[in-house]
Amino acid sequence: MVFKRRDKRSWLVTLREAVWPRRGWARGFHYIKHRIHRLPDQPHRIARGIFAGVFISFTPFFGGHFFGAAAIAWLLGGNVLASLLATFFGNPITFPVIAVTSLKLGHMILGHAPGMHRIGGVADAFLAAGADLKHNVVALFTHGHAEWSGLAQFFEDVWLPYLVGGLLPGIVCGLACYYISLPLIDAYQKRRRTRLKERLEKLRAKLHAKRDERKDAARLDKTGPEA
Repeated sequence: MVFKRRDKRSWLVTLREAVWPRRGWARGFHYIKHRIHRLPDQPHRIARGIFAGVFISFTPFFGGHFFGAAAIAWLLGGNVLASLLATFFGNPITFPVIAVTSLKLGHMILGHAPGMHRIGGVADAFLAAGADLKHNVVALFTHGHAEWSGLAQFFEDVWLPYLVGGLLPGIVCGLACYYISLPLIDAYQKRRRTRLKERLEKLRAKLHAKRDERKDAARLDKTGPEA
């Protein structure tokens, strides 16, 4: 195959690079920053898109962050592509902090018992939900009855607290990124327009110089060299 890797990676290496790429996350962050700066749109629209992407990263709609970010950006009149790029605010480095903060705050707001956001309780909820899903899939093709207790536990102990607790941090971080990125994008675009204008003026000057040279050469051909 043409695109087949020469050095086949093990699943451990693949998993490790999914969490921490071989060249680090800094390269990806710089690329996203560069792409956002160069988006052909007004700074305030790009900044609104960034707000949407950062905000949606604090929600438990995993697998739907792109769609959620695009929808919020559209409602706010922001740049949709900027919102998609900004969803990378949620990554393997930041997700643990986002999850713990959102769960802890969510349980507090909902008045749940202290400690429900701990790893053990969250893991138990995930296992119970996974067992229910597996059982219900099998029940579709057999005469078994669907079970919802584990999924209900997951919804009550994890998903709902995550959603409720992520709203405030998502808004705060989204607004912070909005107000930080707005002047930076505006300054970058102005500087870029200035550089493009300078290049255009240099190009025009070269064209005028070449045109004058051709005119002088044509005049000499007509009049002949001076004695």
